[in-house]
Amino acid sequence: MKKLFFILCLSVLATTGCKEDFLTRDPLDALTDDTYWTNEKNVRTFAWAFYPAYFSGYGSGFTWGKYFSGQNLNDDFAPYSPAQFTRNVPASASGTSWTFAWVRKANLFLNRIQTVPMDDAAKAHWSGVARFFRALEYHDLVKDFGDVPWYDQVLEESDQANLYKPRDPRGFVMDQVLADLKYAAENVRVDDGEKGLVVNRSVVQAFMSRIMLYEGTYQKYHGLDQARSKTYLEAARWAADQVIASGRYSIMDPYRSLFNSLSLAGAKGIIMYRKYETGQLTHSLNSYNNKEPQSGPSKDAIESYLSKDGRPISVSPLYVGDKTIAQVMTDRDPRLKSTFVDALRISKYAPNASSSGYATHKFLNEETKELPEGSGSLNQTDGPVIRYGEVLLNYAEAVAELGQISQADLDKSINKLRSRPGVGMPALEILGGSPAVNGVAYDDPNRDQSVPPMIWEIRRERRVELMMEGFRLNDLIRWKKLEYSDTKANADINRGAWIKKADYPNTDAIIEGGATEGYIIPASKPESQRLFTDPKVYLSPLPLDQIKLYQEAGVELKQNPGWE
Repeated sequence: MKKLFFILCLSVLATTGCKEDFLTRDPLDALTDDTYWTNEKNVRTFAWAFYPAYFSGYGSGFTWGKYFSGQNLNDDFAPYSPAQFTRNVPASASGTSWTFAWVRKANLFLNRIQTVPMDDAAKAHWSGVARFFRALEYHDLVKDFGDVPWYDQVLEESDQANLYKPRDPRGFVMDQVLADLKYAAENVRVDDGEKGLVVNRSVVQAFMSRIMLYEGTYQKYHGLDQARSKTYLEAARWAADQVIASGRYSIMDPYRSLFNSLSLAGAKGIIMYRKYETGQLTHSLNSYNNKEPQSGPSKDAIESYLSKDGRPISVSPLYVGDKTIAQVMTDRDPRLKSTFVDALRISKYAPNASSSGYATHKFLNEETKELPEGSGSLNQTDGPVIRYGEVLLNYAEAVAELGQISQADLDKSINKLRSRPGVGMPALEILGGSPAVNGVAYDDPNRDQSVPPMIWEIRRERRVELMMEGFRLNDLIRWKKLEYSDTKANADINRGAWIKKADYPNTDAIIEGGATEGYIIPASKPESQRLFTDPKVYLSPLPLDQIKLYQEAGVELKQNPGWE
């Protein structure tokens, strides 16, 4: 090394004088923190790093996004081996979501923006983007762990007091998240590039409606702070209403086109999407969904779809039963046939067999299914990130949870979804506080009696509209209804299609009670059942190594209740 230093000094002596720090200078062809923050283009480039973390769409390569089987720990799926609730406290933070790396990145982004030579409007926009990303990350942290330390500045390694600060209360942290979202909703540009591909004001407001609905209902149903619950629900309603009032989106796209299109660029119902392109970025959803064995939907999920007359199947004269797939599909909400195929897939020799017999159709692009682009990890259908339909559902639920739901609210939200082209379901009405269709009130006899009838129907609409899109587990958590996913207590979530074995000689499906005909039981072994036995699983346990690190720093990091 010394010889190299000597040779380099000789070669530049005539022009540089060979100062001692020559080899420690920052390279002229690479950017550093001191030289990077010089223009808005660089600010935009830095922001791109957050996109894959929060806007995963259909994932990439063979990794999962947030769609289809990404969350089979719920009552929508009937897999052979149901995902289990967390059973043990992790020894290490590695592999868990207990990390503040993205918080630090957002704080660094926010700090550096202030030093860039831009006008005030540009600084406000990018500050809003940075605070939006910080809000997204803290929402995820709070969702997993409840109380977490709140950081709003970049920490130095020597700042031991803040590096090991105790956890801040959940309510305090979410108040800061709400403040970040409000700032972003007011300052992020209405447009900042190609619509649907970049963070703009509507994207912020749509995510704000999602986050505040989650936290508002969590606070309400988990018996936390009811005043905060109302504040958050009001924020969810406001944010969703802003997106609706913008007039930028509509429910005119065919339902399946939102999930199987090679391009979502012109989709009116998409607020943000992830663009896929052959040779650049592709995914594998089409293959997992239609060319390999899959976890099929549960009988419970199939029965959540209304009959075509807008009534639950338990009270509709149109319901003809479920002994054949033709019966299941007869006179039902058209979204049922848009989401699931109208043929059973239960042969053990079929590459696309379904655990429940019912198979998913929602994401299949028929144009590419036999092409290389429809195989392996080469799928290139664009992936929704957040769509207008969800915002309408967020609005309806927030208003209903606030006790303010009216017919006008239903008409501007849920009934937009029902009246879209290709669906044409009767409008949901409110009559004396109860759900009604065509002026006749009804009450689903299968309703959870702890849930008011109108909220039950709004939750049903959410389940149907967002089926297989990765929402159901989070919904059950925020409603404090994880017991729905107990396969022993709720037999219909471990049942599939009704079949006669004689009609399917090649199947190895297990029929209920060992009979020759009946409902398929995907998880047939007692040891494979998923039981909900302890509410501690509503929050994740803190990793043991983090508790130890805090102890060594002289600070107590309290474990979540039940995980001590």
